[in-house]
Amino acid sequence: MINDTLFYLAAVPAVILFGVSKGGFGSGLGILAVPLLAMVVSPIQAAAIMLPILCFMDLLGLWAYRGKWIWPELRILLPASLIGIGTGTLMFEFMSPARLRLLLGVVAIAFTLHHCLQTYLSKKTHPKLLTPAIGICAAAVAGFTSFIAHAGGPPITMYLLRRGINRTQFVASTVVFFAVVNYVKLVPYTWLGQFDASNLITSLILTPLAPLSIGLGVWLHNRVTDRFFFQVAYAMLFLVGVKLIFDGITSL
Repeated sequence: MINDTLFYLAAVPAVILFGVSKGGFGSGLGILAVPLLAMVVSPIQAAAIMLPILCFMDLLGLWAYRGKWIWPELRILLPASLIGIGTGTLMFEFMSPARLRLLLGVVAIAFTLHHCLQTYLSKKTHPKLLTPAIGICAAAVAGFTSFIAHAGGPPITMYLLRRGINRTQFVASTVVFFAVVNYVKLVPYTWLGQFDASNLITSLILTPLAPLSIGLGVWLHNRVTDRFFFQVAYAMLFLVGVKLIFDGITSL
């Protein structure tokens, strides 16, 4: 168990933000959770602590959005995600904390800039629907980034938001996608020895935040605009990304 006040100052908002995003906004900003924790513990340990909590959140999300997902999309995305998970497993031994912090920082800033560009372009033109082939690529990338940092939301978000489905179908489909991905990840995480007693006890301590944050996300789904939520969250993501890049470069 981690007995560090600074850790919990980062972990509590990270878990709440992940749950709110997963429960009401499609998991996109769950990418912020591991970078936040990576500022106070190893990125590898941060990912291991978060995974059992995410698996519990997934069960709550599946119940909240039961029957509202789009199976034709998921039949394309789920098999492709296994490619990314497998790649992440094979590359695990090459992932030093410094390299992971640098990678997470670059990914965080890249997704922030992509969001800003996408928002700007959407005001200029009506976005075209993306093809299932792009969905396969997005799912494979999501499987990899989800494996290393539970950061698979943005690639799937970029794809599903351009498939012409409504807001609730979008959130429900992401819930199913990441429920499958996260439970599959339990196998390689266990095989790689990531679930030691300290990590599991820390996860258990943080788990009560899961139903509270998922419930808040579902409640906010119909009450708070996506624009407000994502503006605040992406600003936080950008700042965390800058900090992680600095930490990664200085510790190489």
